Amino acid sequence: MDIEMIIERVDETQWQALAGGAVVGSGDVSTRPDGRRFVSIDVWDDAAFALLAEAMVAALPAPLHTLVGGEDAELTARWERAGFVPERREWEYSLGTGAFGGAAEAARGVTVLPAGTADEARLRELDGAVRGEVEAERGWHTMPAELRCGPPGDTLVDPSLYAVAVRDGEYAGLVRVVRGRGPARIGLLAVRAEHRGRGVGAALLGHALSELDGAGVSRAWAEVDQSNSAATALFERFGAERAGHTLQLVRR
Repeated sequence: MDIEMIIERVDETQWQALAGGAVVGSGDVSTRPDGRRFVSIDVWDDAAFALLAEAMVAALPAPLHTLVGGEDAELTARWERAGFVPERREWEYSLGTGAFGGAAEAARGVTVLPAGTADEARLRELDGAVRGEVEAERGWHTMPAELRCGPPGDTLVDPSLYAVAVRDGEYAGLVRVVRGRGPARIGLLAVRAEHRGRGVGAALLGHALSELDGAGVSRAWAEVDQSNSAATALFERFGAERAGHTLQLVRR
């Protein structure tokens, strides 16, 4: 005789699937610093996935997001049956920090202000302008960068983390690098629309890698939207290797 499966909400962020008193699956939700909710499900019994997804979707406000490995067709199909649709596909890149040949030529006419040295007021103005352009062109959901909680309209994670490219006296682009244990993360690299195609992005990436190399950090990693051909070409020009890819799905 089949054992009835029940779904139990453990707390505000966790659910369990139980069969015969044994846990056969679990689900959880986490809220990222930018406010997006990401759900995940880990099951030992395939039948538990649909029941957990149904319970979580019913209990949580939309939109909900989830991430799966880019080649995991089975898991992708499960989420799609639960009402999720693909939102963005992302390359994960690994870079050796010594692989910045060509940066000097690309940077002609561009000066890069090292992290923490830019005028904060102008940096905030640049950040706001970049975000407005990205939202108008591609939508901010196509960017992997997350926002930390702060005063309304304050989207700078930490001003001391940003290096800024200056072209013709204007703040033209920025790059944010976060260091921790293991490889450093290039969390954001963006250029104002009017300065694109002038070597600004290459100057910023070359500067970031050079600074890491000088600090004894041998590798960095970054995430790039697969549909952003300019960004993928830039990173691969600097010797970036694809280390994997992920698919982000959303249920609105």
